Amino acid sequence: MSIKHNSNTQNQGDPSTNGQKKILSMRGIFKEYKMGDETSVVLKGVDLDVYEGEFLAILGPSGSGKSTLMNIIGCLDTPTSGEYYLSGKHIANQSEKELARIRSQEIGFIFQSFHLLQRHSALENVELPLIYANKSKKQRTELAEKMLCRVGLEDKMYHYPNQMSGGQQQRVAIARAIVTNPTILLADEPTGARDQKTGAQVMEIFNELNAEGRTIIMITHDVNIARHAKRIVRILDGYLSEGGVEDA
Repeated sequence: MSIKHNSNTQNQGDPSTNGQKKILSMRGIFKEYKMGDETSVVLKGVDLDVYEGEFLAILGPSGSGKSTLMNIIGCLDTPTSGEYYLSGKHIANQSEKELARIRSQEIGFIFQSFHLLQRHSALENVELPLIYANKSKKQRTELAEKMLCRVGLEDKMYHYPNQMSGGQQQRVAIARAIVTNPTILLADEPTGARDQKTGAQVMEIFNELNAEGRTIIMITHDVNIARHAKRIVRILDGYLSEGGVEDA
């Protein structure tokens, strides 16, 4: 598979100048953890805007705060202070029921370790979010089949995770993430420990999904993977800053 890098679109400034809709906004996000008498400040006043149709990479080394930031973006954790708006909703004001709906319907999670159910087929794994969305069995099957075909797994629908390669399992995870047509795809180290060829295939799928208009936020420590995104922000010691490939 061929991969197209987006170096000509890197760091074109604030995307709002292009009239795009802001779907995520963070202001002054701090996250602290207390351990006995000690307080560890992991995020230090993070400001971040993400616009519809962006492909954003959050680049940082281990221990930089990127995983904590991902958990807050995904509504898996809450900030100690600061404001977070997603699709115009002030996340701090949402009920647990609404937060669960946001996590299952508005955010498509793609984890490094796949998080597939081992006793379920690829088709059943992709159908899972649609159960929570109250789709009928017929709708679930049709949508799941469509998404598995979309990621090139039409011949693996009834295979179980242990019958598939790591790259194929990651594609199942991508199909599951996009089946509800979420507002944001949130990918945590999506190429992980995959080999170079498999990682390239995963990134090609991401580039195609973004070309279709899907908004992608990718968390990574790998500069070469970050280069596939159209915009890069860098996180280090809890501080976030804009940064392009030329200085990454």
